Amino acid sequence: VQLQASGGGLVQAGGSLRLSCAASGSRLTMPVMGWYRQAPGKQRELVAEMTSGGTPRYADSAKGRFTISRDNAKNTVDLQMNSLRPEDTAVYYCNAARRSAPTYKYWGQGTLVTVSS
Repeated sequence: VQLQASGGGLVQAGGSLRLSCAASGSRLTMPVMGWYRQAPGKQRELVAEMTSGGTPRYADSAKGRFTISRDNAKNTVDLQMNSLRPEDTAVYYCNAARRSAPTYKYWGQGTLVTVSS
């Protein structure tokens, strides 16, 4: 399975970006798809994820500003990011996972989001 992410870039504080990720190489619907991020000098952290049933989970920092959506038929997941802040600056990674046996986890290549103040 390969995950191809796109949509990162440079934006001013208060602006918006939309990240997109497409999974290829499998006809199976990924049970969980989402986005993580890693800022310089920090650990990778969850931003948002969504189950194939449509249940979302957000980091506290993302609630009210970011919206995750997915298309099971296409195995894609998007992240709409509004009201961006400089502290949102990070490399964002797409993730697809199955947490019940047999488990698996796949990562995309990462896309850089830079928010200027």
